[in-house]
Formats: sequence, C-alpha cells, structure tokens
Amino acid sequence: MKISILLPYKENFSENKAGAVSLYVRDVSKKSRFKKNIRIYGETSSKNILLKNFVHLDISKKIYLSKSKAYIFEFIKKQKRDNSDIIEIHNRPSYITAIKKNLSSKIFIYFHNDPLKMKGSIYKEDRINLLDNCEKIIFNSKWCQSRFFDDLNINNYLEKISVIPQSTSKTKINFQNKKKLISFVGKLNSSKGYDVFGKAIIRILNEFPDWSSVVVGDEPREKIYFKHRNLKLLGFKKNSFILNLLKKNSISVVPSRWDEPFGRSSLEASSRGCALIISNKGGLTETTNHALILKNINENEIYEKIKFLILNKKKRLKLQKDTYKNFYLTNDYVSKLIDELRVSTLLNLNSKKNIKILHITNLNERFDGRLHYNTGKRINNGFIRLGHNVLSLSDRDTINQSKSLTDLSGIKTLNKKIYNTVNNFRPDLIVLGHADNITKENIIKIKKLYNPKICQWFLDPLMKNGPDYNKNKNRISHLDKIIDATFVTTHPSKINFKINNAYYMPNPCDESFEILNNSKKNPKKDLFFAMSHGVHRGVLKGGKIDDREFFLKKLKLKIPNIKFDIYGMDEVQPIWGERFLNNLKNYKMALNLSRGKPIKYYSSDRIVQLIGNGLLTFIDKKTKLNKFFSNNEVVFYNSINDLSKKIIKFSQNDKLRIKIAKNGRDKYLKYFNSKIVADFIINKTLQIKSKKSYFWDH
Repeated sequence: MKISILLPYKENFSENKAGAVSLYVRDVSKKSRFKKNIRIYGETSSKNILLKNFVHLDISKKIYLSKSKAYIFEFIKKQKRDNSDIIEIHNRPSYITAIKKNLSSKIFIYFHNDPLKMKGSIYKEDRINLLDNCEKIIFNSKWCQSRFFDDLNINNYLEKISVIPQSTSKTKINFQNKKKLISFVGKLNSSKGYDVFGKAIIRILNEFPDWSSVVVGDEPREKIYFKHRNLKLLGFKKNSFILNLLKKNSISVVPSRWDEPFGRSSLEASSRGCALIISNKGGLTETTNHALILKNINENEIYEKIKFLILNKKKRLKLQKDTYKNFYLTNDYVSKLIDELRVSTLLNLNSKKNIKILHITNLNERFDGRLHYNTGKRINNGFIRLGHNVLSLSDRDTINQSKSLTDLSGIKTLNKKIYNTVNNFRPDLIVLGHADNITKENIIKIKKLYNPKICQWFLDPLMKNGPDYNKNKNRISHLDKIIDATFVTTHPSKINFKINNAYYMPNPCDESFEILNNSKKNPKKDLFFAMSHGVHRGVLKGGKIDDREFFLKKLKLKIPNIKFDIYGMDEVQPIWGERFLNNLKNYKMALNLSRGKPIKYYSSDRIVQLIGNGLLTFIDKKTKLNKFFSNNEVVFYNSINDLSKKIIKFSQNDKLRIKIAKNGRDKYLKYFNSKIVADFIINKTLQIKSKKSYFWDH
C-alpha cells in the first residue's frame, strides 16, 4: 500500500517550528505498519525536517501561478509518477477538486480545525462535494464532526466519516519527582485565555512563593506581557522540550476562550500526568476524562482552581494519577486506527465482505481438460471459497485464439482484452500466474487509471544454473518493479537476483482435486513417478534430455524387486487428467523428484498430487522441507543408496507406510490448502495484518 500525505502549504515540517498538524503526521507515520511506503509532501526550507520520507515541493519557478495553486500543481505532477493508493490531505479541503480531477487515488481529508471556517468546506455545497469525492473524512474531535454536519444529516454518510483524535507518546512518570510548577503552553493571546491566566498566576505566585510557573509559546501579533520573579517566559520550544517539561510539571492550565478543535496542549499534559484545568470550549473536554473544568473563563475562577489543587495535595495527586492512568491516545493506538481505516477503505470492506479478483493465468482450455489439475485452478478455488468475486482469464488460450495477419503473436489482442476486462470488471486485485505476455505498458496504464493491487505467482525453479534459469529470471523480473508482490515456490533467500516484495508460497492442495486417500487402501503396486518434461501436445518428442532420467535408471537397478512405474520416460507416454488419477490409485508410494539440483523449499506441484492423495512420499532432504514435515509425515533421503533402502523398507511394512502417509496427507490438507494459500496471497499483497498465522511464513 503506497500512501502520500499532503501537508497544508506553509506547514513547517521541521524540528524547530512544527505545529500540531506536523507533529500528528510525524507521530502516526513513524508508528504505521506502512511507514516504509509513506511519503509526506510539503514546502519548507528547513534542513531539520521531522522525517526522512519528506518530499519538498519546489514552487520557486512557478511564478505564473499563485503559490497555493503552484503547490497543488507540483504535488499532482509528482503523484502522476508515484501513483499512490491513498492520498491523505490535512486541513485543506480546497485542494480536493484539483487532485480528484487529475488523480485516481483514493482520497482522505483530515480536519484539524473548524470546517465552517475553512475554504472548501464553509458552505453546505462544499461539504457535500467533499462527501462525494473523498473516501474518508476524518475529524480530530466529535465537536469538529458536529460542525461539519451542522446543516447535513450525518446518518446518510456514516460509512464516510471517522473521528480519530490527535496523539502523543506515553512514558513512565515518577509522581514523587513532580515539581511545584504550573504551566501554560500555547499562543500567548486572549483567544487562548493567556490574558486571564497571566492575571491569575501573578496572584498565585505572590500567595505561594514556593511555587513557580513556566509559559511556553509566543504571539507576535498580540502583546500580552506578565512579569514575576517566579514566572519564566520561554518562547517557542521544540515538542520534545515541552514533553520533558510536562513530565516534571504538576498543574497545567488550558483556559481557551475559542472553540479548540481538539487541544494538543491538554493532550500532552494528560500524557505526562499533570493535574489539568481546562475550559469546556470546542473539543477540549475530549482530550481527557479527568480535569477541573472552567465554567467561566476569568481570572477569579482560574485562580480558585489552581489554589484548590495547591492546597489539596491528595486531590492533586489523585487527579494526576487518574489523568495519566486513563490516557490512551498514544501514537501506537491512533496509528493503528488510521492503518485499519486505510486497509478497510482499500478493500471497500465497509460496503462488502468480498473483493473483486481478476485472475489471469493459463487455464489450458485449448487442451480439452487434459491439464485441468493445475495450480491456477487450485488458487481460483481458494479465492472463491473465501467468498470473493473471481473472474478468470486464460492468457495462453486467448493468444492461441487471437493470432491473425494483423497480430501474428496474438499478444496485442491479449493485452487489449485484459485492459477492456479491467475497465468492465474494475477488480480490487489482479493476480497473474505465469502471465508473462502482459506488457509492462499495459500494467502501468491499468494501475494509473484504475489503481488495482497487482501480484504474480511463479512455480518454476529459480536456482542459479538450474533448468531454464535465464528464461525464468526474465519471466519473473518482467513486471517485478511495477507490481505489489511476487509469490514463488523457491525460497526468496536462495534466489540470487532481487525480487521486490517476494514471498515464499507452497504449492496449494485442494479438497476437490486431491480426492484419493491411498493411505486407507492397500494398492497392488509399490512406487510411482510421473514427469512431463520434453513433451509436445501431451506426447513425448525426441531430442530432449532430462537429468532425472539418469537418476531414475540407477534407482531402478538398485530396487529390482520393487513394482516401480515411471511415466514420461523411455517411450512410456505421460498421463494426464482423469487417467492420471486412475493410475495413481494403484500405488502405495511415490517419488517427489523435481528438475535441477534441490533448493530450499522448492518442489513442483507434484508434491501436492502425491502427499495430498495419501501416497507415502520420498523427498530429498536437501530441499529443507523437513522444516515443514517430520519423519512421521514424509520420508526424507540423503542419497540414492539411502533412498533405495528406505523404499525397500516401507514396501515391506504396510502398517508404518499407512501411518506416515496418513499423517502427511492430513497435514498437507490442513495447512497448505488452496483457501489458506489464497488468503496468504491477498493479505500479503494488500498488506493486511492477518490474525491467522501461516505454517510456512517464518
């Protein structure tokens, strides 16, 4: 999930001048599970930016536009290249129209101030436009939300709106270290109530000379000045300084006259266990459940409440502890709320339980069902069993049917068909299975216009110097940099070239495919192996050599008394479809032998057909599949000599053979079934933190 956050123009995203919006964005972005994919856009000349993922929007050369328009223009220009899933706009509803017109990303708008006093949301028509064009509208308080819906019916838009307050960190507090200190943090103006606070604090400091006061903030426009030997005026300070100060502070006063949309000063004081005195204006009372509330914002009432807390140490300490104990608006908590909102929005889970999936793979329709038992069909079944809306498109069949004098390869027609299908179906997720005839240009176009998530799965081996290495490398790398995830049956740690967002995926089994259970039977024949390398239209052709042939011929010589059948070699034709299953019924055991040298976790889908149908299966230990299966579930061998001895051993011990085969089948069907693998593909691609654990995902 790619997320772009757009700050208001002139918002100073720096250590020295950060305001409430910048601090909020910094804090929740650092804690987000999508933090690696978040970019924060703004305009600041400061070098001490809050986060490294900040992108400066340079508008200095756009002299023909207003600075605000130039700012939006530059952001749109960068977004056309970055193509984010979600764009989150903070406190500037006026930006929405231009962004919506030029970009396909889902849009969030965050309100940190009164919506009825902001350009782009003042009028009822403005707010209806926002509701129509934004996926989510997020308010920092219930008060702020109520202002937005002043003349609108909120019940008509409940799925669009959320209240997510601001946040801060929470640290351990030693209440015995609290000093006799009273703080005021904020703009030094009458709207913040600094004029009446100043008058009250002078009286307090005169009456209680062992107490002192600290004022943090400035106000160049309104000159209100108080002086006392125990009063320190510190001016503007970094947020880290303020939090350290509040940690030692005993009483914090927030006497705002104006309707605070939320109130960060109160929030931070609460997180540091201060005894709070606040007004009831705007959203201030939503910052804490434990505070003394000013009914009248005047010098006398502030004085009386501060005096009460000074004289009543037990009450003061209780208020401090209650405030701290019940503080829950941490950066972790709020970031989690935002992440959940991002995920649910991207999946449209507010309106439906399922997603739309376009699965493009080779369904082998042109072979009249000969290759029906394939991985693509298994994965399809998994998606459907999860309740999703699945549309399948067979790319190779489309190519085969589309070749013409104007399109000799059929690839142009395929890509046109894919684009038109996406346009009509509008999938949330596109899954590609060995679909390497899709052009990069087509995928870029689809992502830009419709913004689906896209992943691919790939079953062939990817070991260096292995079979078809260069070919397979090119096939899997074709779309790697422009899609969201890749799933491979070779463990990514053993692939010697970089694949972005690569995950190991086991070969899935399926309850409708793996219908045999040879572990419950006593078949007549001992050992089975089938391969299909070097075939054309299902029939063996000359000139193709498979290294496994040499191994198998040696093995046969070592086990002359074993009833061992090999299909796809020595002029014995490969078997397909229902004939494959009917033959499989006759065997007790099977050999899982893949092309090339063994590599970590890799196996062809043969492993599913063998273990999943209840045959005792022999696997080379070098595959490291003993991480998933024990010796009581499959049989691992170290060499051809070790393998031959174990084949003979289990051919003579039906009881033990049946036990191990049953255990292997039970495990495969339980932990590696198509439903679980399909769920894994969806969750990893969409970056959903699943409550489930996947057996293979270590």
